Amino acid sequence: MLDLTLALIARPSVTPDDLGCQALIAERLRRAGFVCEHLRYGEVDNLWAVHGDGEGPTLVLLGHTDVVPSGPVDAWSSDPYLPEIRDGVLYGRGAADMKGSVAAFVVALEDFVAAHPQHRGRVALLLTSDEEGDAIDGVRRVADTFRERGERIDWCVTGEPSSTAKLGDLLRVGRRGTLSATLKVIGVQGHVAYPDKARNPIHQAMPALSELAARRWDEGYETFPPTSLQISNIHAGTGANNVIPGELQVLFNLRYNPSWNAERLEQQCEDVLRAHGLQYELRWFRGGEPFYTPEGPLRAAAREVLAQFSGGVPEESTGGGTSDARFIAPLGAQCIEIGPVNASIHKVDENVLVSDLEALPDLYRALIERLLV
Repeated sequence: MLDLTLALIARPSVTPDDLGCQALIAERLRRAGFVCEHLRYGEVDNLWAVHGDGEGPTLVLLGHTDVVPSGPVDAWSSDPYLPEIRDGVLYGRGAADMKGSVAAFVVALEDFVAAHPQHRGRVALLLTSDEEGDAIDGVRRVADTFRERGERIDWCVTGEPSSTAKLGDLLRVGRRGTLSATLKVIGVQGHVAYPDKARNPIHQAMPALSELAARRWDEGYETFPPTSLQISNIHAGTGANNVIPGELQVLFNLRYNPSWNAERLEQQCEDVLRAHGLQYELRWFRGGEPFYTPEGPLRAAAREVLAQFSGGVPEESTGGGTSDARFIAPLGAQCIEIGPVNASIHKVDENVLVSDLEALPDLYRALIERLLV
């Protein structure tokens, strides 16, 4: 387990590069009896490895081999791509997000099929190198391929770092949808001393943006928090204080629960912009719809396994950002997320407890066995 994690971290696979991580994993899984398929779209590598026949349910372990950039290397206590263990803690980019989970998946799958070569249904591993980036040619594209060829997935376990204080204390059972917008409000540039000869897009846009930001979209949905719109960037002007700008650019994002879908939210936002008489251009990017896994065999099995490993009943949550499970859920799969503690992800000195890493394969194997044996 530890050797594989170290080998993966040592490959600086900053998104969308894989740098041989998936080839290394595929070689191991082929030796274990898996059928491996490499699906490369554009600059993105995807691996689909399957064991078992088509009779019975299909359980997929979902992960990614790409990582975010390290940031300033000299800010790290050690080289982010030369993994180092200090006082029982492994440091390196991807240790928690999510090369540790990927290595645990591989070891769990090897051990499971060795112990249960005639297990029911299929068990599979799906990896991409495009989770931390644009997420266009990764699992989103693979899901389109699966849809075209009728690939069935019943259950999906994503290895995203979901635990909060200790391994297994949280079970992610859903995620909000994400919808991003790039708005350009068009005005007329002019001298600030002659506002009657110009049209200030900042002044025009402020009431509309205030209305969107202050709106209470809903009161939440079951375990989901309320839908939220956040303005993340506003830019206008020439740099001179005596020039009314000719246009204003605004970036905003909505994180939304199952009360909404992207199409309805787009319509609601544009209704507000039009009501304020703005001349504008608007580009939307649909990052993924929300998903939610209700009570059933997957949640029940995961709850039992996590209670065993954490010593208590896990919190069941739909919080956090997004994950690639948002592309698998529309295929009809029930999706959950289980992984190591997330306190250091995307940070300088990203790390994970070695003891947690060593426990992960047994955790994942126990979950697979409850579902496929």
